[in-house]
Amino acid sequence: MTDQLVYEAGGPLGVSGEPGRRVFTSAMPVRWSDQDLYRHVNHARMITLIEEARIPWLFSEGLPTATLTAGAVMTDLAVRYRGQIRHADGPIRVRMWCEKVGGALFVARHEVRARTTPDSAPPEVDCTATIAAFDLVTQRPRRLTRDERGYLLEFRHEDAA
Repeated sequence: MTDQLVYEAGGPLGVSGEPGRRVFTSAMPVRWSDQDLYRHVNHARMITLIEEARIPWLFSEGLPTATLTAGAVMTDLAVRYRGQIRHADGPIRVRMWCEKVGGALFVARHEVRARTTPDSAPPEVDCTATIAAFDLVTQRPRRLTRDERGYLLEFRHEDAA
């Protein structure tokens, strides 16, 4: 992530908050090709932007959850649009935390805001993704490791659900 992208995002990036209430914020550029005929970000492209924003939070080398790159599947995805995101609104800010951390899965919450939308305002896009740890050899879900679970719990908001 470039210094310019961080500056343009209009808010703090990376990890913020205390353990048990942490939030990870990513900045994502909105590409011209992300727009549809109506000049707002296309649904499929929004899902891709959210997915790409999640990578530094969960899958970066050195993180306890980087082991999920060896096997994780999305079992549910819910997206709610409260407003539009346009090319000029980028870079967008994606704030992420966990609503639930279970034995084999977790529910990741994502709030997407335009560069000029303050964190105190409702997000333009609200998304939850249920992600399960998965064993590719047995083709079955596996339990989260102690380290994976511990890291995710740092981002667990008790009042999120």
